[in-house]
Amino acid sequence: MLALEFTAYLCLMLGIGYWSLRHTHSNDDFLIGGRRLGPVTSAISAGASDMSSWLLLGLPGAVFAGGLVEGFWISTGLLIGAWLNWRLVAGRLRALSESLSAITLPTYLARRFDDSNGALRIATTAVILVFFTLYVAAGLKGGTLLFAHAFNAQPSVALLVTVTVVVSYTFLGGYLAVCWTDLVQGLLMLSALTFCALLATTAIADAPLSLAQVRPGVWHIATSWLSGASLLAWGLGYFGQPHILARFFGIRSIADIPRARRIGIGWMALCLLLAVSIGLLGIGYHALYPLTGVSGDGGNSERIFLALTGAMFHPLLAGLVYAAVLAAVMSTADSQLLVLSSALTEDLPWFRHWPDRHRQWLSRAGIVGFAVIATLIAANDSGTILDLVGYAWGGFGAALGPVVLLSVTWRGTTRNGALAGLVVGAVTVYLCKNHVTIPGHYLYELLPGFFCALLAVVIVSKMTRLPGAETLAAFDRAAQ
Repeated sequence: MLALEFTAYLCLMLGIGYWSLRHTHSNDDFLIGGRRLGPVTSAISAGASDMSSWLLLGLPGAVFAGGLVEGFWISTGLLIGAWLNWRLVAGRLRALSESLSAITLPTYLARRFDDSNGALRIATTAVILVFFTLYVAAGLKGGTLLFAHAFNAQPSVALLVTVTVVVSYTFLGGYLAVCWTDLVQGLLMLSALTFCALLATTAIADAPLSLAQVRPGVWHIATSWLSGASLLAWGLGYFGQPHILARFFGIRSIADIPRARRIGIGWMALCLLLAVSIGLLGIGYHALYPLTGVSGDGGNSERIFLALTGAMFHPLLAGLVYAAVLAAVMSTADSQLLVLSSALTEDLPWFRHWPDRHRQWLSRAGIVGFAVIATLIAANDSGTILDLVGYAWGGFGAALGPVVLLSVTWRGTTRNGALAGLVVGAVTVYLCKNHVTIPGHYLYELLPGFFCALLAVVIVSKMTRLPGAETLAAFDRAAQ
């Protein structure tokens, strides 16, 4: 039964991919859907591409293992950051990207800052290629965990199945396939979280149980100022996530953005609340009805959502919930593979002048190639999903976040300032991730990386020449 449900779900995704293929006539269509998607699809697609397997696996697992503190601060930071991204960046980026005829982030930054020698474009592309490959690997780890749990499959087999599924429909339909499948998957993720939380609440509601007794300190949210600031800093990452910013490029019109913002933030708030709740409910359920594979030797707290589903749901419904976890994996990995592919065909100098039809097929070949690299990383990484996501998220947020934010809000930003910020952000994240620890505190590398990069952009911009008059005129029109 489970295999039948998975097969039906995957056939639906492939059907959407085939439909999108018939509506994809150019590389612009393949990469941003011809700028014709409405607010509902754009908003849910942006949220689903953001909330990857870490929403259903990583976040509930962190709360199950450590209590409310991490889930509360991360969720609060993400909500604030996402709202600011829609409010400050979305409209102006949509207007500026169209005015500058840019369909990818590296091309947009190159034209926004008159990058005549291509250094900024190449540096941006390099950041995307490095950190997105890590990000895709995190999604593939989530899919591996799902298939291994649901079918008792070997991790290597589960990983190959995940890769095949994600690559197939992204290869066919590009941006349209990604956005429409993300809409279906985003709604499925919300439904699965809702039903799991309701059933878990019902299962433990009448039990003489106190979560504080089971797990002392579970309700505490107080933390050190550095740890709290680092957890909130997850929200700063939104300004630099290319797969989310791509939704701003492709939305139908600026007039659609306020509605899209309300829909997207509402969906996100519900999903985060439910994911944190499942982590807490899992503590209580596990105390009453011990679950296998979530704690102790060989246990993994990131399985708590899957374990609850298997214990509480009829196999027919469990299959649908497992499909939602697959949806979470697919909805992010497909978007990231598409951005990696766009960086290959639109932003590297060797391919930009190829005929359009050839670039479409190169985009598809790039999807396969980057998926293979991400598969190798996922197969050899021993960390958690949340750790791998955090590294990639922080790299984008620090390297690209300040640059993108200032590119649409400060007329005085210069090309050299943007390049300095990008380099300083990426280097700071790498150094802090690998060489800086503060005992007794959580330091997220995005926190120092973002503000060091922001300072670098401002200082260097004050010392260097502004873009040309035509570019500044485009900025002024978008700011109106």
